[in-house]
Amino acid sequence: MHIIQQKLMKLIGTRNLSQLTLRQIGKLIGEKHPQKIKHHLSQLEKRGFVRFNKKRGVLEKIRQGAIKKTDFFAVPILGSANCGEATIFADESLEGYLKISGRLLKKKDGIFAIKAEGSSMNKANINGETIENGDYVIIDSKYRKPDNGDYVLSVIDDVANIKKFIFDKKNNQIILLSESTEKLPPIYIHPKDFSRYIVNGKVIQVIKKPKLK
Repeated sequence: MHIIQQKLMKLIGTRNLSQLTLRQIGKLIGEKHPQKIKHHLSQLEKRGFVRFNKKRGVLEKIRQGAIKKTDFFAVPILGSANCGEATIFADESLEGYLKISGRLLKKKDGIFAIKAEGSSMNKANINGETIENGDYVIIDSKYRKPDNGDYVLSVIDDVANIKKFIFDKKNNQIILLSESTEKLPPIYIHPKDFSRYIVNGKVIQVIKKPKLK
């Protein structure tokens, strides 16, 4: 999720944004351009995160979670992420929902799914599972401060990828590693570029694509 959308989601929980102008909303989150606010509010609505409650006259969050009267969960799919070089834009529209039995989910609150593209994390170990092209990766969106060795969905200049996170304290740099049968170089992030890099969550589970043979 884009950083502006993250800020808007936090703000929606504390303020009635329907009573504010786009410029006023932007001022609250440190964004000078009203059109960006309009765009990202629209994206949140399209993705099923927010809605305008006409009866109450408020913009409100839509609670993700259990589908009524079933033991299944609707997990939003928020686009794709590359497992190799960062080539897929992170600001994707909602592509749909994974309907998953609650017994198959290790965590149910604050999660979303990303479809993995590429094979450059095919030697990763997420609870015994690798990440193959076409697998769905479950992301814990509340986990934003990874430890060394965590697998993360990271965004660099609005482009998403899945990598193993390493903080090299001695050299004061972040290293994003591929774990693959392919020989791919790491991504190195200088401290001065930290503002252009965010962690959108921790990879906590892999939902494997069907194997029909």
